[in-house]
Order: sequence, then structure tokens, then C-alpha cells
Amino acid sequence: MSLGILASLQVAKAQVISSKKWADLFSYNNVLAMKEDNGKILAATESGIFYYTISTGEITKLSKANGLHNIGVTAFDYNPQTKMGLIGYEDGSMDVITPQEIKYIVDIPIAAGYNGNKKINHISITGDQAVVSVGYGLSIFNLKKKEFGDSSFFMQGGGVYEASNEAVIFGSKVYSVTNTGLKSHEMNTTFPVYTTWTTEVPGAFKHIDSESELVYSNATTAYIYNNGASTPLPTNFGNIRDVVVTQNNIVVTDNRIYTYGTNGVSLNAVSLGEECNTALMAGGKIFGGTAASGIKDEGNTTYRPSGPYYNYAYKINLYDNNQMLVSTGARAETYNYPVNNPKRPGFYYFNGTEWIYSSFFASKPTSINVLDAILNPLNNNEVFFANYTMLDQGVYKMKYNATSKDFELVKYYNLGAQPYLRRATGLATDPQNNIFASIGFDNDGNPAIGIYDKASDDFVLKKIVFTSTGVQKPVFYENMLWIPLPRTNNFWVYDYKNAANLSDDADYILSEANGLPASSAGAISVAFDKSGDAWIGTDSGLRVMTNAASEIKSSQPKMEAIVIEQNGIPEELFKDSHVLQIEVDGGDHKWVSIDGGGVYYLSSDGQRTIKHFTKENSPLPTNSVTDIKVDKKTGKVYFVTYSGIVTYQSDVSDVTSNFGDVLVYPNPVVYSNFKGKVTIKGLAEKTNIRIVDAAGNVVHSAVARGGYYEWDLNNQKGARVASGIYFVLMTNEDGSDKATAKIGVVN
Repeated sequence: MSLGILASLQVAKAQVISSKKWADLFSYNNVLAMKEDNGKILAATESGIFYYTISTGEITKLSKANGLHNIGVTAFDYNPQTKMGLIGYEDGSMDVITPQEIKYIVDIPIAAGYNGNKKINHISITGDQAVVSVGYGLSIFNLKKKEFGDSSFFMQGGGVYEASNEAVIFGSKVYSVTNTGLKSHEMNTTFPVYTTWTTEVPGAFKHIDSESELVYSNATTAYIYNNGASTPLPTNFGNIRDVVVTQNNIVVTDNRIYTYGTNGVSLNAVSLGEECNTALMAGGKIFGGTAASGIKDEGNTTYRPSGPYYNYAYKINLYDNNQMLVSTGARAETYNYPVNNPKRPGFYYFNGTEWIYSSFFASKPTSINVLDAILNPLNNNEVFFANYTMLDQGVYKMKYNATSKDFELVKYYNLGAQPYLRRATGLATDPQNNIFASIGFDNDGNPAIGIYDKASDDFVLKKIVFTSTGVQKPVFYENMLWIPLPRTNNFWVYDYKNAANLSDDADYILSEANGLPASSAGAISVAFDKSGDAWIGTDSGLRVMTNAASEIKSSQPKMEAIVIEQNGIPEELFKDSHVLQIEVDGGDHKWVSIDGGGVYYLSSDGQRTIKHFTKENSPLPTNSVTDIKVDKKTGKVYFVTYSGIVTYQSDVSDVTSNFGDVLVYPNPVVYSNFKGKVTIKGLAEKTNIRIVDAAGNVVHSAVARGGYYEWDLNNQKGARVASGIYFVLMTNEDGSDKATAKIGVVN
């Protein structure tokens, strides 16, 4: 990829859902396809594209956070001559990359009556034409016009279609490999008619490529094809994963990587020590596209953007020095993510500079389904994680080895569990460095809390006589643990008073009588705001308990719905919605994740939606965000999904009664370049604002809450102000702190 293309990608005209506020924490380990362009290797992964410059080692990535329109990449090709590329996605959409823009294509031709998988199986570019293989045939796409030409639907009769596994344009023909043969057709008027296609060679074939030669393969044999004759390459393969053809070489990826001359003569075979999906020759060297390490060369050096091992993510915990722990597990039922993770990757650790993945999980010595992971507050080199499985369930302690950059198992706490029972769900700590574990499916069917005893290095169980097999991660607030119960319409608050003495503790159980929605089958999430109110998310709506630490101890604690006005009609906020997660930022605003509905950014009282992020209008990978965390020092918001993590740089960091570093942007405001609102950040919790012109006339006044304010550049009468310099005069609520700023306006 040329530097010119890189620059154009960063300012792509057609890109509308990304901005400089967004970044991704995606995994780029699983390389699906690669192309070489003048000393640079372009690698496609499920998360996006990255390219590696061989001479400098520079790595640059392109994802939904900075230009692409989707995730779930399944196919990719790129033409070094025209500098144009095409990306295919799991859902059948595509991105066209040109030197000028990234254009999203969603109207791929679909065969009538086809109800199968729409993913793009393969893309091959020849000149300005690309052949796109799908589950029902193939289509020709014109990259210059950015539109589809002819399509051929491989109709077998009876409503059954045959997939084009891969296809190429070679000479005047299109060649496609399917499960029934190598097939071809001239690019002429009868191309769309599948009955006019020729089966060149019967058989089940998966891969094909062409440049100097046409090469295709099944699982065990690769062939050079020439005018009806198939010449096998002189190797018995075990499981061919890809075939790549250039002007000078044929590269076949199996459990090893084999290179041949275009005449089929064997040249070399190398092993990179791990599974590779594809490989190519660049600068006379082999580069493999691995399934777990990015690009790898013959010297076993790997190249990839920084990121976690996989994209699977469920919960995140943030710590000082930019450290973070990400758990990857999943749970069944209608709460949380509904599908168990087949790869069971455990947890990822970011130490502030690089991601660490434990070899313990890579080897999978036990059943793994990690729902939570925290740093040991008594020793930050140790991690406790909750393993929610039917067997090997419980809490594990691991220690980080900085020399080997690995985690070693220290101890397994099985909590006295019988098979299938006492499943550890979540972990929490308090200011006294006590460690708590929430436990579902206790041996007698009730939820429980495990309290870590430092002296015995074990967990002591506090049980509750209440039937609810499910339990969520506990949240510590005001010397109590607040615990959503997802399988009954209840919520548990545990006042442990003194963690070393279980005889004086108290339990509070909230139910429908306390205000939980009548239609709810369980509570899922809870968060506390600056006023001490508890925001409780259920699978059927949102409830708020005012002054929660005091209210919970009253004779009949109450919680209420938030009622907003929609078109003059009162309506319950998030009524019947599945509230996955709630987070409060430094300005007391609320971030609320709705299962299937994206993330809402609400005013402190919940009456106003400030932003609503979805996968359609933002880089969110999915509309089901399982966790949200805000770094209150920086205002950065982390959105965790089963398809990866993205971050959003909000305008609100930790807000106090006084001013922080006041910043105005954009500034100056040039109308021809920017037509939105001007943001003023770094404000006090409550800020009185007056904006005056150079003559001292007040043109706008307002009261801002939550640490920032957006001015639409209108005066008191609602008309846009004239060009000039404007002064922003600000005081906090009691007038004890002041701040000023200047804004330049050019209409």
C-alpha cells in the first residue's frame, strides 16, 4: 500500500461512522489473506487490514474505528498496479478501497429464493474487474465504476444452489472451484446462465489462483491447469489451506509452506512452527499468514498490530498505568451473551505497553470459561479469575512472570464444589483489600458469596437462603456488595460489615414489591452515580433507587422507573429492554448498553439522550455491548463486545466543583470546514457560561452540567453569530473558581 493510499484512507470521503475519537483494541492475529506491494505486505484479518513495511518494520492498521464500515472480514484482494482493494464481509457487504475513498457496498446480487449464508467466500482482482464468490455462485464487480456486472447463480434445481468456493479471471474466462468441480465460462452474454458453464475437471476443489499460471487444489493435491490438462505438483499434501500464484512462484500452504517454480518444479519447503492460513514470497523470503500470530517470517519473527489474542471479550477491568484485564467467557440463557465461546481463551492482560496471553489457556489443560479477572489488591503481580464451567469450576490464582511474559498457575480454589455446582461468576474488592467472589448454583441451589481469607489462602462461603441459581458480578458500594440475580426477579444486597466475621452480616432482597419490573425475569447490572443513586438494569427495563445506601436499609426500600416525555406522552425509559450494562462517567452522565440496541449516553438524570451509538452509525462491532468502563482520568470509554473492544474518547474526564484544563474545539471555527457545534470541555460540575463579542455584548448564556458544553454558534435570538472573536466567561456554581476562553468564528 503506497503512502498516498494510506493518507487517503485516513481521510476517506465516503467514511462516515469513524472519527479521531474512536480506536480499536481488536485482535489482528488471524491472517486470512495477504498481498505484496513494493516491499509492503497487506494482511487481511477478521478485524480489518494491516500492512507491514518490510524495510522499516512499520505496521499500520485499518479497521472500523478508522475507515472501514464493518467487521467480520472473510475475503480480501488488492491490485498493486491500480492501488485498489476489495474487502468482503461475513454478512455479504463489501468495502472498496481506492486512492480517494472507502466506499461501502451493500447491494450485492442475491439469488432469488436463496436463504443461506451470504458471506463473501473469496475475492480475486484482475485489472479493474473482480470476481466475488458467494454461497450461491459468483458475481463480477467493476472497481472503477464501483458496481456489479454479470452474476451467475449456480442453481442445482429444487431451490438448491452450489457455492463458488473461490474463483479467478484468467484470460477471457472465469474459473471457479466448487464442491463438484473446476468450472469455467467465457465472459460473454451467456455468462449468467449456469447451464452454459463447462465443468473442466470433476471433483471437490477448494482453492484457486492465477497470474502466470492457473493453479487449483483439493485438500491433498494442487494442479497446474492448461487447456484441459491438469499437472499435479510433486507433493502429497495433508490439508491444503491456500494456493498463491505470482509471476515467478507458486506457493502452497499446508502444515508446511511449499514453493514451486511456475513450471511446477519444487523449490523449497519451510515450517513456521504453527498453523498458517496463507503464505507468499516477498523479497525472496517466505512470509506466512498465521492463525494466531499475525505475519511470520522464516526466522520466526512475527509482525502484527498490538492487540489481544482473540476478539472474544466479555468483561474488562481497568487499573493504574494503563493496565487492563479482559475476560472472555460467556453464559447461556437470555441474559449476557447467549452462546458459549468454543475457543475458551481465558483472559487477556495488557501491562500498559503490550498484550500478554497465558500459555495456560493456549494449552487448555482444563475446562475454561472465564467470566471475570481482577488484579490481586495485595499483590498486583497476581490475578484471580472466576471460571464458570460445569467441571473445574471455581476461582484460580495466577502469577505474572515478567521474564517469560507469561502467567503461571499458583492455586485453584474449587470452593468445595460438586460437579456442575458452585460456579464462580464475578469478583470484587473493597478499600480494605478484601476479595469477594459471587457464586451461582450453590450445592443447595442458592447463590453465595466467597470471601477470601488471607490466613488460610482460601475462600469462606457466605450462603443466602434464597432460591436463585444465577448470580452476577458483585459491585462494591458503601461497604456493601450489590449483586444482580439474573434468574429470578430479584436483587441481592449483602452488608458484610466485617469480612472476618460472618455472624453480624445482613442481607437485603429486592423484588417486584420494591419496584422491579413485573415482567422481569432477573436483574443483570448495577451502577452508582455521584448522588449515591443505584441504577439497576434488568432484562425488562431500568430502575433507580435514590440514595441507595440509606434506602436499602429502610423498612420497604423502593426503586422507580425513569419516565421521559416522547411527543408529549409520558413513557418509561428502556421499558421491556434488556439492560446489559450501566456505567457512570466523571460528569455523572450514564452510559447504558441495551442488548441489540447499542449504547445510549444519557444526561445525569436520564431525561435526555446525548448520543446513541450503534453498529450502524459508529465503530461498535455489534449492538450487544456486554461491558462498559470509563477511565475517569482521561474520559476514555471502553466498549466490550464478543466481537472485540473499541474505545471512544469522550469530552468528560473526572469532573469536580472546580475547573480543569478548559479546552475549546474546533477553534477557530471555519464554516466551510465544520458545521457542527463547538465543544468546551474541562468545566466544573455546574458552570455558568456567558459568551460575549469583542464589544462586550452578551450573545449567548447558559448553565452547563457534567463538565462540558456544546455551543451551536447561535446568539440569543437563534441566529448564527457573525464572524469575529468571542470571549467565553465562566464561573463555577458558587463563584469560587473562574475560567475564560476565546473562540474564533469564520463564516
